[in-house]
Amino acid sequence: EAIDLHRQYAKQLPSVHSTMHLYPINGAAHNVGKNDTAWNYREANFVQVIVGVDPDPANNPRTIAWSKEYWRKLHPYSAGGAYVNMMMDEGQERVQAAYRDNYARLAQIKAKYDPQNLFRMNQNIKPA
Repeated sequence: EAIDLHRQYAKQLPSVHSTMHLYPINGAAHNVGKNDTAWNYREANFVQVIVGVDPDPANNPRTIAWSKEYWRKLHPYSAGGAYVNMMMDEGQERVQAAYRDNYARLAQIKAKYDPQNLFRMNQNIKPA
């Protein structure tokens, strides 16, 4: 079913600049414990990146709709999280999902080293 969805959305690319990438996660990434670093999805074998790009701002609504719908349809087949460097402004719930059960520990670290939340112009972990 997921492969069929990839085919469907590949046929509906909003522009020649839009695409979807599957990056393998293998090797040393699987040799690290899921709680040893911030990133928790050590059991994942691939990361998917949906890229909706069009140089003409007039096409933004169509490009954004394609990207979000593609993501929404494929999300049930995913591990549920994300790699934060590949996220857009998707809200705090998605940030928490990106870190899974490491989020609470990271929020405690943030409270210790950045209690005023100075470093917040990112996929923000709010201080605990």
